Amino acid sequence: MTVSPVPDTEAIAWSALVVSGPDAESFLSGQLTQDVTDLDRPRWSLVLQPDSTVVAPVWVTRRGDDLALVLERALAETTLARLKRFRLRVACSLEVVESVEGPYATVGERVGARWPGAPEAARGLTPHGLGRRVLEATVSFTKGCYTGQELVGRLDARGARVPWRLVFARGPSVGAIEAVLAGRGPEGPRGVTTALERAGTVEALGVAHRTLGAGTEGGVTVVEVDEVDGTP
Repeated sequence: MTVSPVPDTEAIAWSALVVSGPDAESFLSGQLTQDVTDLDRPRWSLVLQPDSTVVAPVWVTRRGDDLALVLERALAETTLARLKRFRLRVACSLEVVESVEGPYATVGERVGARWPGAPEAARGLTPHGLGRRVLEATVSFTKGCYTGQELVGRLDARGARVPWRLVFARGPSVGAIEAVLAGRGPEGPRGVTTALERAGTVEALGVAHRTLGAGTEGGVTVVEVDEVDGTP
């Protein structure tokens, strides 16, 4: 399916999954990749499937005695269902709150920061496929167990050479960028995920096979997402 570019000023709709109750912190410690114990400031984390594929990037904050996972609205119901699946014998509740403020106001801010959102999560990448900068901002390798941890830790110990990775690209059109991203490697999650129009140029996040390196091809420039510091 071809991705249509949006204006860089298009607003992102955010929701929050509010986790309440005496076991809220311990429950989330077993479900999130980041350490959220004694949370003194917002932190990025990931919710993973047991096979370590990314369900959603979440911005974890405190709301009084509760913890809130702020995430793009398109990911809220899927993430809620995933968390409920593992909510066993714990004293906590989960509630979706709509229309909250998120870490990025617009699609342009998120793409400019090279940060994954709902379209990128839909491609079934593992945390290492999001780039080292995102990995280090979202994953703790010193905390206790969490769902998907064994595979993430094993991959990191082996050098984390994943077949598919998130990239940033700039070119004359979505079609031109798609052709470059889809031109290398086997069939898979490759291709443009988010595209925006900025100053007469299309900027995009997308998934590429590891055989496609950074550089310029057919008027399209591909850049590793690790090349900017865009974490809020």
